[in-house]
Amino acid sequence: MTRGPDELLRRQITAAQEHILAAVSGLDAPALATIVAPSGWSMASMLAHLTYDDEIFWVGAVLAGDPAAISSLCDGWSTDVSAPLEVVQRYRMVVLDSRRLLAQIDLDQPPAWWPPEEIFPMPAYESGRQVAFHLLVELLTHAGHLDMARERIDGHQHLAFE
Repeated sequence: MTRGPDELLRRQITAAQEHILAAVSGLDAPALATIVAPSGWSMASMLAHLTYDDEIFWVGAVLAGDPAAISSLCDGWSTDVSAPLEVVQRYRMVVLDSRRLLAQIDLDQPPAWWPPEEIFPMPAYESGRQVAFHLLVELLTHAGHLDMARERIDGHQHLAFE
């Protein structure tokens, strides 16, 4: 069965999201709230960043131009993570929405929305595919961060064989 490059890109995004969810799977609230880096982030705060600054921003707002996503934009690092298990559940829900939107978006088209330059001083991407690749890099980078955090918390190592 031949898969087009966009389908493979979507599958890789899904795999990265699953990797992120696996990194936090089975952890209790105290473990998710444990500060794991000198900069002060916890696994819960990393998930909040991924929720708002990656999934909602890049998929809901930029790719889909969804008014609800645009109006909910915020600094994920500054969101309340005092209920870490709810942060994990929120990420799961947002990931499902992202997958639904990504399945519908023509990645050849330009992004549906781009933030004003005074807020986001980065040139707009020309295609949805560029946005999707950016998202994939973000997800994979932070999946690695979460793997290191998880190992620090309970010694669990994520081993990938492919």
